[in-house]
Amino acid sequence: MRRQRHRRTGPAGAGRTRKRRTGRATLRRRLVLLSIALTLTVSVIIGLVSVFSLQVFLQDRLDNQLTSAVLRSRQAADRQPGESFFNNDGVPALLSSDPRRRNFPGPGFLNAPGQGEDTLGVQIQADGQVVQAGVLSASGGGVALTDEQKTVVSAVPADREPHTVDLGGDLGKYRVIAQVVDARGQQKTLITGLPLSSVQAAVWRLAAVVTAASVFGLLAVGVLGGWIVRRTLRPLTRVAQVASGVAALPLHQGETSLPVRVPESYTDPSTEVGQVGSALNTLLGHVDSALQARNASEARMRRFVADASHELRTPLASIRGYAELTRRTRVEVPSEVAHALNRVESEAIRMSSLVEELLLLARLDDGRSVDREPVDLTDLLVNAISDAHAAGPTHRWQLNLPEVPVVVTGDEAQLHQVVVNLLGNARVHTPPGTVVEAALRLVTNEQGQSEAMFTVTDNGPGIAPELLPEVFERFARGDNSRSRTAGSTGLGLSIVSAVIAAHGGLVNVTSEPGRTCFAVLLPAEPPGLPFEIEDAHEQSPLPA
Repeated sequence: MRRQRHRRTGPAGAGRTRKRRTGRATLRRRLVLLSIALTLTVSVIIGLVSVFSLQVFLQDRLDNQLTSAVLRSRQAADRQPGESFFNNDGVPALLSSDPRRRNFPGPGFLNAPGQGEDTLGVQIQADGQVVQAGVLSASGGGVALTDEQKTVVSAVPADREPHTVDLGGDLGKYRVIAQVVDARGQQKTLITGLPLSSVQAAVWRLAAVVTAASVFGLLAVGVLGGWIVRRTLRPLTRVAQVASGVAALPLHQGETSLPVRVPESYTDPSTEVGQVGSALNTLLGHVDSALQARNASEARMRRFVADASHELRTPLASIRGYAELTRRTRVEVPSEVAHALNRVESEAIRMSSLVEELLLLARLDDGRSVDREPVDLTDLLVNAISDAHAAGPTHRWQLNLPEVPVVVTGDEAQLHQVVVNLLGNARVHTPPGTVVEAALRLVTNEQGQSEAMFTVTDNGPGIAPELLPEVFERFARGDNSRSRTAGSTGLGLSIVSAVIAAHGGLVNVTSEPGRTCFAVLLPAEPPGLPFEIEDAHEQSPLPA
């Protein structure tokens, strides 16, 4: 697997990019909010209908009472105190001659038996002048109306239909009926009214009860609904946990086992969540089978490559030996034959190198453990840069080493091949005169552990951005972006990546025109002598 970061992450998941939160609420929250909204809507509708129905009912009953009061008023309008008349039931009745009502400010028809407390009475002459206006009190007396109240009441049309007027003050709203009567040969308008205060009080009381009940219901829906929804969605939460567990598996690193499954209790096909759980288990089974088949196929391919590489080593060695033996014979051969033998020997050498690289990759893919012994990277780098200078005299080679040896634990031969491959890559893919710097230093990671950082930097033309993600892939070539003076197998950088991964390290590349840097991080032994430990974020400058 190719690694492309300079720094290691901390504990598992510390370097993982966190998913950005969105403004969308969870399904549980949406269900609870929808339940609350639905309950609120129903409560409002029921409350409005109940309050409106009660208001209509009480107002109709008040209008019936008002009609009876109007009838009594009309019968008593043309009578004198002490004079009898018939009430609504046909029983003779007398107008009250109580001394307390002699100074009564209202019209005389309010003295009729049966007129209730707070009954309103107004008498208007034919010319529109209000002559008497008052409200019957509980003590038998009355309360006179103000001029403003008289004006409001006198504006009621005399159509014998109930109307609502607002008298303000302590009286409030009244239901009144105005009628024109002919009393004692004179035409006048009688207005009788009953207060709406009792109706309004009952309506407001019901509204308060409905509001309190609605608030309590909403709280109950919020608490109990949340508990019910959470309990109902528990199987779905379990299914999501299984899916998250599968997503966290390192399948891209070759993991082929999918041990997690949705419990059988959450796979009931008669429920929607059970259908999801069952489908997820089926999907995981197919994925598990596919991963096992892929793993088996890759294992067979690795064995084939390893076996083929191993078998090719002997015939290639024979070809090289016979070609060299023929070239050394004392018998003079034609120049064409000598050239052909040289080419055979050259290609046999190249094929042997390719076979060795394939064999090394096959062994690394097979997960074989590398040798663990102290390796002095300082000495290894000095020898490698010397060999690179001999192989590429047209390049400018520079070496930057720390003051103390840098020691890592690993396979010296494989680490030497890593350094050689990186230096050879810089030599092969850059033009003559390119400055190539090999630098080594000790750094500390986020856990305070020492690491060896080895970089190979050149000022060549660089790698095309579209090729950067593939440079560590096998048989990847940068021919389209970097000029090439010699052939390559396309396995050099893939070997670098595989060897460094086997040693528990990281490898990364950054490139732009005029600067390409391959960086390798390996766990290192603590320095034996005191020296300044540099920050892992710093970049080694390219020398002029």
